[in-house]
Amino acid sequence: METNEIKDVLMQALALDEVHVTGDGSHFQAIVVGELFAGMSRVKKQQTVYAPLMEYIADNRIHALSIKAYTPEEWQ
Repeated sequence: METNEIKDVLMQALALDEVHVTGDGSHFQAIVVGELFAGMSRVKKQQTVYAPLMEYIADNRIHALSIKAYTPEEWQ
C-alpha cells in the first residue's frame, strides 16, 4: 500500500484538515489533524483513525501504523 492511498482513505472517511503519511510499504506513520479529535482521549483518537483502515490492516497491506492525532489548535 502506498502512503497516498492511506491519505486518501483517511480524508474520505474522516473530517480531517490535514493528513501526513510516511512509510516504507507496510510500516507507516500518520499525523492527522482535525476538529473531530476535540475532547477525545489519545486512545479514542487512535481508534477513530484505525477504523477506516481496518480492512487494510486485516489483510496485511498495512502491517504497522503509528498515529499522532491533533486538533487544529494542538497542531499549531
